[in-house]
Amino acid sequence: MAAEAKPATVSPAKSAETHPAAAATPASVPLTRREFLNYAWLASLGFVLVVGFGGATYFFSFPRFKAGEFGGVFALGKAGDVLPKPDDPPIHNQEGKFWLTNVNGAIIALYDVCVHLGCLYDWQTVSGRFECPCHGSKYTKDGTYIEGPAPRSLDRMVIQFVAGNQPVATTDAKGDALAIPSDTSVELVVNTGKIIEGAPHG
Repeated sequence: MAAEAKPATVSPAKSAETHPAAAATPASVPLTRREFLNYAWLASLGFVLVVGFGGATYFFSFPRFKAGEFGGVFALGKAGDVLPKPDDPPIHNQEGKFWLTNVNGAIIALYDVCVHLGCLYDWQTVSGRFECPCHGSKYTKDGTYIEGPAPRSLDRMVIQFVAGNQPVATTDAKGDALAIPSDTSVELVVNTGKIIEGAPHG
């Protein structure tokens, strides 16, 4: 009976294959005192810039003006005491930078800066109109453009008649003259922070 053949066994190689040693990981170099201070200074500078610009943006986005200064609200008093009559010349409020004018029993507050190049125009009693001394732009009593280099009529401000703390009447979005209420004991308020651009001509 023939002897069973034993499967050939492969003997492990006597000399094991040598692998190159794994590259040694470089040890992290600790920060020097100077580098640490530089990073700390840059981080604090970045923080200050972010806070500074953020604060400035906030305050410019939400300006706060005190009552009685330009950009804020001017409470002028009882309408019957402060309103010009229809035949009266316009009244100039220098602090609020507006002219208060009565046109056929309705009130308009005109921004006192010429829309051409920003000069201050004036009321001329002889001609019965507003005239700019710089380049000769002329406007009617209600601020409508007549002639000159100005590109549009005068800009207007928002007016309110207020009873208690409740508005009785307010200038519309176009800046049309506001009719005077029959009760002239209401208070007249001009909002110099809300300027309505005059209508272009031509």
